[in-house]
Amino acid sequence: MGMAVDANVLIYERIREESRLGNTPQAAIHAGFERAFATILDSNITTLIAAVLLFGLGSGPVRGFGITLSIGILTTMFTAVTVSRAMINYLYGGRRLEGLSV
Repeated sequence: MGMAVDANVLIYERIREESRLGNTPQAAIHAGFERAFATILDSNITTLIAAVLLFGLGSGPVRGFGITLSIGILTTMFTAVTVSRAMINYLYGGRRLEGLSV
């Protein structure tokens, strides 16, 4: 849950930064997602490595936790990047915006 919240916070902070630099709202959204992706990917890959190690070196419940953590990380990565972007584009993509309330 924390990784999902962290990913969305990173994305929206990047969008705010881009808006402060004077970019149009659509450009700020695009740049925010693009620039946050590397950071999100890095943190998720690091956690995924830990999950693989838990699965490989653990036994019983520790292996189960490794599997569950892996599934959670992959799901979080998909939803943070794909679903969140689709929702933002649906809400703000087709309109001419003067500013963002992010």
